[in-house]
Amino acid sequence: MPFSTQFPTDEDLETLLRRPRLVSVLGANVLNLLVIIWYWGQWRLLTGALLICAVLSLINSKVFEWMARRFGGGVAETVRVVFNAAGLVVGGTLLQWPVLVWVFLPYNVLWFTGLDAWNRWRMVFFLGLVDGVALWQGSDLQMLAAFSVLSLFAYLITEKHSAVMMGVLKQVLAQRERLRQAHRELQVMHERALDQEKLSSLGMMAAGVAHEINNPMSYVTSNVNWLLRDLRKVPQLPCSLQEYVDDVLPATLDGIRRVNAIVMDLRRFARGDSESFTEFNFDAELQSALRIAQGELSHCQVETDLQEIGTFVGRPQQITQVLVHLFINAGHAVTDTGRVIISSRREGDMARVEVRDTGVGMSSETMKRLFEPFFTTKPPGKGMGLGLAAAHGIVTSHGGRIEVESELQKGARFTLFLPCRPPSAS
Repeated sequence: MPFSTQFPTDEDLETLLRRPRLVSVLGANVLNLLVIIWYWGQWRLLTGALLICAVLSLINSKVFEWMARRFGGGVAETVRVVFNAAGLVVGGTLLQWPVLVWVFLPYNVLWFTGLDAWNRWRMVFFLGLVDGVALWQGSDLQMLAAFSVLSLFAYLITEKHSAVMMGVLKQVLAQRERLRQAHRELQVMHERALDQEKLSSLGMMAAGVAHEINNPMSYVTSNVNWLLRDLRKVPQLPCSLQEYVDDVLPATLDGIRRVNAIVMDLRRFARGDSESFTEFNFDAELQSALRIAQGELSHCQVETDLQEIGTFVGRPQQITQVLVHLFINAGHAVTDTGRVIISSRREGDMARVEVRDTGVGMSSETMKRLFEPFFTTKPPGKGMGLGLAAAHGIVTSHGGRIEVESELQKGARFTLFLPCRPPSAS
């Protein structure tokens, strides 16, 4: 079931709390009817009372709603309270403070459903004004005290009920927002799982394509080698053929060797078999990773300073995977005018590989989540946030670490440290 994209604000919650006013309006009309019945025949008093009731009804409904939309609920509530206090004072003065007028005192307090900081002050003003005028005009003290105390506790009860309702509503809305967020995260994870399945299928297909390319390339390599060998045995070659022997065919063999190396790298990189720790040449894996990532680095300037590291113990396929991800991430971070600087050297029993770019860099908040699974700053279709998370897991399993330095608009530096022999391989 889809979630609504609109959530009530605090003002909307106050609107929900004001819905019981429909019942309050009905009660006010009943009290007005009692006033009509009580003062029927006393036309001057009845006319004045009805005029006051009509004005207050208009203010409490139409005017209040208009002001709430125009100036906000707090201003509208203050204006409403002032007019109701004035109307009650005028009505009490006109009718000489009978019981029916005093009943309106606690009844008005029940309408105090505002939740802002000024609500209690509005209640104090309301009771103070009405009681002060009633005392000044000599109203019955017992009647005044009884209805004032009743009004005070009616307000406190209403305030508590409103606070409880607000708390419950906010909890419900917070829970709804959490469910909505969880639903979005599940959708994202589902989409990324589908993408991961596609990548797995592409990896299998790449391994199959590499295998199919490998067979005809073997024939091509063998035939060109034999051709060059036979031509070199001929004592006197025409100048046009001698150029093939000296330049064309050796350059062709060099290109064939590069194609074969890339095919072998692709086959090994796409293979999903679990590896055991084995001895391997770190420099060869570094060169292999550069060849695999070459397509993602072709748009920028790549500078390398690769010193000999030598033989290491580990899982070479996984090490190549880590290096490829670091190279590709650097390539994605720079534009056509950017640079990627790759350096490697051996420091004691550790291999140090540094990948630096002149790209957009990262904020501190991004760096904190950099190795989280499925976290990515790339646009949709450019990455799933699994590369660096997988790389971090591989490096950790080898007893190494990845250090990251970056600032926004100042590029990033990833430094990989790997022991020549992982502790778990000892």
